[in-house]
Amino acid sequence: MTQTDEVQNSVLGKAQGYLGLLTEIKKRIHSAQYEALKAVNRELVGLYWDIGRMIVERQNSEGWGKSVVEKLSADLRREFPGVGGFSVQNLWYMRQFYSEYHDNERLQPLVGEIAWAHNLAIMSKCKDPLEREFYIRMAHKFGWSRNVLLHQIENQSYEKSLVGQTNFDRTLTPGLLSQAKLAVKDEYTFGFLELGEAHSERELERALIAKIEDFLRAMGGMFAFMGSQYRLEVDGKEFFIDLLLFHRTLRCLVAIELKIGEFLPEFVGKMQFYLTVLDQQVRQEDENPSIGIILCKEKSRTIVEYALRDARKPIGVATYEITRTLPKALKGQLPSPKAIAQLLEGI
Repeated sequence: MTQTDEVQNSVLGKAQGYLGLLTEIKKRIHSAQYEALKAVNRELVGLYWDIGRMIVERQNSEGWGKSVVEKLSADLRREFPGVGGFSVQNLWYMRQFYSEYHDNERLQPLVGEIAWAHNLAIMSKCKDPLEREFYIRMAHKFGWSRNVLLHQIENQSYEKSLVGQTNFDRTLTPGLLSQAKLAVKDEYTFGFLELGEAHSERELERALIAKIEDFLRAMGGMFAFMGSQYRLEVDGKEFFIDLLLFHRTLRCLVAIELKIGEFLPEFVGKMQFYLTVLDQQVRQEDENPSIGIILCKEKSRTIVEYALRDARKPIGVATYEITRTLPKALKGQLPSPKAIAQLLEGI
C-alpha cells in the first residue's frame, strides 16, 4: 500500500467515523425533541383539565351562568395575547372534558398521552367509556394522526376489532396478543377504490396498490408496504403472496391473501404454508412471528371458527367492502365490558 493510499484510507476512516457520530447525535436530538413534545402535550392537556375543573367548581359553588365563560375568554386572551386556546368554544370544551372524565379512573391517566385535538375528536364522536378508552389507547400506541383517528372512528374500528375472528389466543405470546387482536379488524372498508361490485382478485390487488396510502390507512396506519405478489421459493417451486406488509409496532410480517368470494376452509392451509416459509426464509432474528390475514368478500363466522380452531400459525379472517353502506349491527356481538377492559389493559 502506498503512502497516498494510507492517507486516503485515514481520511475515509475519519469521515466514516464522523458520519457515525453525526447519526448518533441526530438520533439523540430527535429523541429529546419527541420527549419534549410529549411533555408539552401532557402539560397542555393537564392545564385544560384544571381550567375545566375550576370552571365547573365555581359554577357549582357560586351559581355562575354561561356569561362567565365568555368573560373569562376575553380576559384570558387579553392577558395572554400570544397564547391560543382560550376561545369561548375551547373553554366550553375544557369544561365538558373535565365533567365527562373526572369520575372515570381508567380514562384520567390516559388523556394526557394524546393531543388535545385527538381528545376532542374522541369526546365528540364516542360516548361509551370503553370505546373512548379504546381509541385513546390505540391513538397513543400506534401513533395515529387526527385524520387517521377520525377515519378509524368513522369505520367502526372499535366494534370491528373486538369481534374479529382470529386464533391469536392460541398462537401468540401474551406480550403480543392484545396488540395483535386490536390491530386486525373483522371488516375493512375500502371506499376509496373505484371498483364495481364485480371484480377479480387481481383487479382488487392492483386497485389497492394504486391507492397504497389509503389502503395502509384503512388497515390501521401502522403498516409498511413490502410488496405485491411477493415471491417465495420452496424446493424449486415458486409461490406468491398477494400482499406483504410489515407492522411497525408489532414488528412482524403480515401476509394478506385477497379472495373476492366467500371464505373457504382450505384458505387457512395455504396461509399456514406461507407463514411457515416467511418465518423460515424472510423473517429477521429480531422480528416476531409472521401473521396472516385472509380478506374475503363474505364469510360464515361458524365455518371460520372451525377452520381456525387447530391452525398453528396466527391467522385472522376478515371481510372487506368497497362501497360505504349503513353500519352493521355489531354492538350485540361485542364481548362483555369486563372482557373488553381486560383486553385494553394489554395495550
